[in-house]
Amino acid sequence: MSWAKAVSLAPQVAVRHVRTEPARTPLLALRVLPAPVRRMMRGMLLRAGPVPSAYGQWDQGRRDDALATIARAAADARPRRLRRLAAFTVAVERPDAAGPLLDALPERDRARLGALLAAKDGRLREAVAKSEHAPARVRRDLAGRLDALTWTPPPAAKRTDGTPGRVLHIVTNALPTTNAGYTVRTHRLVSAQRAQGLDPHVVTRLGFPVAQGARDPRPLVDVDGISYHRLIPWKLPPTARAALDANVDAASALVERLRPAVLHAASNHVNAQIALELRARHGIPVVYEVRGFLEESWLSRDPRRDTGRDFYRLSRELETACMAAADLVVTLGAAMRDEIVARGVPAEQVLVIPNGVDDVFLRPLPDASGLRASLGIAPDEKVVGTTTSFYGYEGLDTLLAAGARLRDRGRPVRLLLVGDGPERAALERRAADLGLDALFPGRVPADDVRLYHAALDAFVVPRRDERVCRLVTPLKPLEAMAGGVPVIASDLPALREIIDPDVTGRLTLAGDPDDLAEKITSTLYGAGTDRIRDAARAWVHGERTWRIGTERLRDAYRALDVPC
Repeated sequence: MSWAKAVSLAPQVAVRHVRTEPARTPLLALRVLPAPVRRMMRGMLLRAGPVPSAYGQWDQGRRDDALATIARAAADARPRRLRRLAAFTVAVERPDAAGPLLDALPERDRARLGALLAAKDGRLREAVAKSEHAPARVRRDLAGRLDALTWTPPPAAKRTDGTPGRVLHIVTNALPTTNAGYTVRTHRLVSAQRAQGLDPHVVTRLGFPVAQGARDPRPLVDVDGISYHRLIPWKLPPTARAALDANVDAASALVERLRPAVLHAASNHVNAQIALELRARHGIPVVYEVRGFLEESWLSRDPRRDTGRDFYRLSRELETACMAAADLVVTLGAAMRDEIVARGVPAEQVLVIPNGVDDVFLRPLPDASGLRASLGIAPDEKVVGTTTSFYGYEGLDTLLAAGARLRDRGRPVRLLLVGDGPERAALERRAADLGLDALFPGRVPADDVRLYHAALDAFVVPRRDERVCRLVTPLKPLEAMAGGVPVIASDLPALREIIDPDVTGRLTLAGDPDDLAEKITSTLYGAGTDRIRDAARAWVHGERTWRIGTERLRDAYRALDVPC
């Protein structure tokens, strides 16, 4: 049955992408291909015409070159070709490049592509207005997005008691398919709850992971003794609002079977909406764990965006409504708690459960000599790097620039950047332009993270000075600190929550490669690094383990009269 659903669902996902926005399909297809196949396909595209070449250049990280290729081709293009060129600029979300091309298109094409562009740019009401002449499926999709963001929390049903100690975590994605800070926090948290004698279960968003391209339709996966439930439908809902309703229906059937005592939803608001709708049906209390602020992450990904856009404003209002409606709000740090309280959520309703580590991370690091050799790292090379998701706000371009500074000063380091994300190709290109032999091994299994920590002489968190980075404290530097790897991080409020300057780590000016180079030098060669390393390990052991955090969380459940 599950494989039959996968066979049914996967083509629907592909067809929807092709029908709704065909110009985006090659970008998505390249992203999911294995690395060798992706390189081969990219090479073929680069040797083809202007539009295929632009796709290859974009995937290679040469974004300015891709847009220049499109602009040259548009100079004398006929309407049909111009439509393809304009569609590319919309697919890569570049309104500056799209504007002149859209102006030259016939009304129908201009309306359809203009509506898509406005939606990507966060101007949702404008997108709906412009979609009047667009195909019905595009109009329906855009109206559904706006409808989903204007949802209001329903009143709670009469309270019922579920199975004592049983917690249902409602998340977007999860291990073993997706390995990222979000999914790692979920697994560490539920594993610690299980060790305490609770019975945690996890359920992922409707369609995951098949709708994301994974060939794993199993409805139930066991990861280290934790049950991860998947909700795989026969058919994709046509709109975002319909997807929410279908998600609630599917999750409701699971709730009736499991009878959890509490629903624990993790960011973003969609998961909170699902939990609050389930509370309205089943009378189960809701904990909303705010791990980030969706609208701030969206804002940070393009400097042309602003807080006046519909998407930003409506997402912020909806996130706040979900926080206010939950029985308890959990968040990661003091900066995030202050933001939530400033939105009107009572302080006594907000609990900080910071990121933490398992006891395994406090053990001595494994021998990484074999890994270093396999990566081509000489025994005497100094290695500096990070494990993270490759988004612009992570500031990895600053780390590359600092690496070039160190080389020029006669203090070369080998950069090891572990992870993946939309900025990876651009970062690889930037490293090549700087003449750096940086290593990009991609994502690695969660169980191998400590081995990569052991290969590092310093762990760097070079986040940019953006609002999302000032608010949200990351998990991964804590894991490095627990293993005794010295951490250098941007001097931002959220990072000051884990880095006491020159006590548990070193702070650097955000976006300043010269200062980062100096901090790397002092960490690798200066006095005091051993003291910092030991103090950081001791602090993590005493203050930042999942056992400590989940004990506080269990007390909070009990304060809600949850039987656990």
